[in-house]
Amino acid sequence: MSAQQRPTDGENGEIIQTDVIIIGGGPAGLTMAALLGAQDIDAICIDRDAPDFQQSADYDLRTTAISYGSSQVLEATGIWQGLLKNACPIKDIDILDSGSSVLLKFLTDDIDQDAFGWIINNRDLRKALYERIESQQSVRHIAPDGAIDFTAYDDYIAVKLHSGKTIHGKLLIGADGRNSFVRKHAEIPTRKWPYNQQAVICTVAHENPHNFVAVEHFKAEGPFAVLPMSDDEDGGHRSSLVWTEHFNGSRHAKENSIMALSDDAFNIALNQRFPDFYGKVSLASQRRAFPLGLEHAVDYIAPRLCLIADAAHGIHPIAGQGLNLGMRDIAALGEILADAKKSGLDLGATENLELYQRRRRFDNMAMAAVTDALVKIFGVSFPPFKAARKLGLMGVERFSPVKKFFMQQAMGTSGLLPNLIKKDEK
Repeated sequence: MSAQQRPTDGENGEIIQTDVIIIGGGPAGLTMAALLGAQDIDAICIDRDAPDFQQSADYDLRTTAISYGSSQVLEATGIWQGLLKNACPIKDIDILDSGSSVLLKFLTDDIDQDAFGWIINNRDLRKALYERIESQQSVRHIAPDGAIDFTAYDDYIAVKLHSGKTIHGKLLIGADGRNSFVRKHAEIPTRKWPYNQQAVICTVAHENPHNFVAVEHFKAEGPFAVLPMSDDEDGGHRSSLVWTEHFNGSRHAKENSIMALSDDAFNIALNQRFPDFYGKVSLASQRRAFPLGLEHAVDYIAPRLCLIADAAHGIHPIAGQGLNLGMRDIAALGEILADAKKSGLDLGATENLELYQRRRRFDNMAMAAVTDALVKIFGVSFPPFKAARKLGLMGVERFSPVKKFFMQQAMGTSGLLPNLIKKDEK
């Protein structure tokens, strides 16, 4: 999509002026808006669903693993300390392969932080971001509404909404997920493929405390991940479960899916798969399923437009880095735009967009490649290959420099631009 000449005046409908327009009001879009607000950059976030609806009990049952690196981005928005009271730290990580015992263990005693990350309810994250944006004078949140068209001109971009409003800004940010309208309308192609898997997500209650341990159990059908959550109001112990299974969308796959099990049958299956130290385990929420695949935009930018988070790159959750990777996009773009504002430069200038793409492309492509390789490596059940894989994990456990590298990846500090945080702390 190339920039066009400024149209003549006299367009119908209300026109709103701002600096940055964000399409997408999920955690990534809201975080981007809140970060810009903290930098006193005028921004409008367009969200298809109303906040009250998104705060309803059944809207989003998921939790998010916020890495240490992502917590620093949220700290820069001003919401992190408020989130901590309901967040559950991940202090240790156990990694298993098929029927093995723990082969690799990441311990907070081996790092300079109190936790690798924290598990937060998506509803709590959204609520904190809504409240922060409402308190910021430079940011507006428009919902429910959505974009139906946009056009880039020489010195601004115009976005038309379902409501009939038109917004003019210097830059449009697409934060609208894997099925991004912004990416498709800008005609930015993607490279993608399915994994013929789906992730079944729910909350489980268990008899014994989790001791702040996250379990990543690699299996041939996909990872079985148990993430520690804060206790419920009655003091009951809880964890978030991501159970991956083979799934190609066929009728046979649906009939044989764990989603088709009754609650009683699902509980039996849970107790067969959970490590013994949890004690008795039972379902404590509804189950939701999400198909898994890889999708990566060929370009992150177009005239006066850029993509962040899942709109730019959707990866397998095998390493728990989906939103955390998007947070690194937000950190990089936030720093670039803050520098441009301080210098009095055009926020949507081509050089800013090209700088953003250069900073983020390698990190995102590397993580996409790593997660894709992990899916394929741990999906092989051939005995000699399994034996070699086991030896590899045991080798990482015993070789400190390699183990430290993987722990840094788990903390989400790779690719994060520290200047964003340093500026906020001054």
